[in-house]
Amino acid sequence: MTKTALFSEFTPVTAKQWKQKIQYDLKGADYNDTLVWESIEGIKVKPFYNAEDVSDIPKYRLPKKQIWNIGEYISVTDAEIANKKAKQALNKGAEAIYFVLETTPTHFPALFHELLDTEHPIHLDLTTLEVEGFEQAIQELNPYLSKIHLHIDTIGHLAKSGNWYLSMEKDKELLKSLLDKTAKNHVGLSIDASIYGNAGANCVQQLAYALAHTTEYLNQIENPISLNTTFAVGGNYFFEIAKLRAYRWLWESLRTEHNLAHQLRIIAKPATRNKTIYDYNVNLLRTSTECMAAVLGGADMVVNHPYDLLYKYPHEFSERIARNQLLLLKEEAYFNDAPATTEGSYFLDSLTYQLAQKALELYQQIEASGGFLVNLKKGIIQKKVKEVAEKEQQLFDDGILKLIGTNLFQNKADKMGGALDKNPFLQKKSRKTLIPPIVATRLAEKLEKKRLENE
Repeated sequence: MTKTALFSEFTPVTAKQWKQKIQYDLKGADYNDTLVWESIEGIKVKPFYNAEDVSDIPKYRLPKKQIWNIGEYISVTDAEIANKKAKQALNKGAEAIYFVLETTPTHFPALFHELLDTEHPIHLDLTTLEVEGFEQAIQELNPYLSKIHLHIDTIGHLAKSGNWYLSMEKDKELLKSLLDKTAKNHVGLSIDASIYGNAGANCVQQLAYALAHTTEYLNQIENPISLNTTFAVGGNYFFEIAKLRAYRWLWESLRTEHNLAHQLRIIAKPATRNKTIYDYNVNLLRTSTECMAAVLGGADMVVNHPYDLLYKYPHEFSERIARNQLLLLKEEAYFNDAPATTEGSYFLDSLTYQLAQKALELYQQIEASGGFLVNLKKGIIQKKVKEVAEKEQQLFDDGILKLIGTNLFQNKADKMGGALDKNPFLQKKSRKTLIPPIVATRLAEKLEKKRLENE
């Protein structure tokens, strides 16, 4: 029996007929009040979607062959130790290495020893680079720049810390010089949009801010060859899938409009905002679904967080578990070709379009009011993120937004006071900044502090 013949046996059912049947089964309860809910982005989510919901809207399709790599984050405090960890990770299933430079200068020959001869992508993130070592580090990196993906996000550093590395003009000059010298290599622009998600920005804000953040660089840099954008993926599964799809769509629109040749690479990692120290094994479930959403959304590289990241220093066991979560998705659950499975989902098509439209409107507002940097310097971006974060925090405090094991099904016998190797809470530092920084916060912090005091 052909597909056409199979479906011809069923009478078509309209959305109106579905809604009438649901209304009847509700036995008097209101359809909208009972089954339609509104997200923090202002999007109303219905209990069902059909072809009518997407008949008059454009649809976005991911590339037919969307390949993703299993990435491994490695903090670099000692070059030789970091190099050894990278080799071990690659031998155990990692497909790309993402070094995060914690101190500077470092011994780059030792850091990259035998790694640049492989086909595995190597990334180096300089977001935590000390101010005084910036120029020296760039000079030392020159021999290796043709074979690594270098991440320098000076605007992101300003947003996160409240200060430039050196100064606005000096940072711009250094970045432009680096890109000019390596125009034929892998070095490109780097956008850390995880800053906004981990601070509590909703999906629309993350998309618009990432796009406006990027535009600031495009206004300065004529021809970087690639664009790396890092997103934090939160717990709202379908929204996170649609978020990454929407960003690729928005980027393609921007690229076409400005006749750009840039290539986009999306790096995804689980958000820290919804992670907890109590009932910490639930973090395994959270990161698993977040990594799944990242893959289905079309991320090019997914880097998982260990379940005990908040309160433990890096150790082999939790890092291995985090890596194996991704290996299971790719090799056992057949998520290597999974992005194609989102094709034809009425809900995801509708959600992707709505997020893209709302983000585009916000992006246009930012550009019309002077651009991202102007809004950042005025504190407007910080204010808007804080407003949404506080709204979400209230939903958590009221028990509407639930975290299993924390504000729902709490294990009263769970004790964590003696298990904290490092402080999992926000630590305020008294220092002078040019602008208010955008600070990562966690929903469970206040509740966890109270539980620790009462142990």
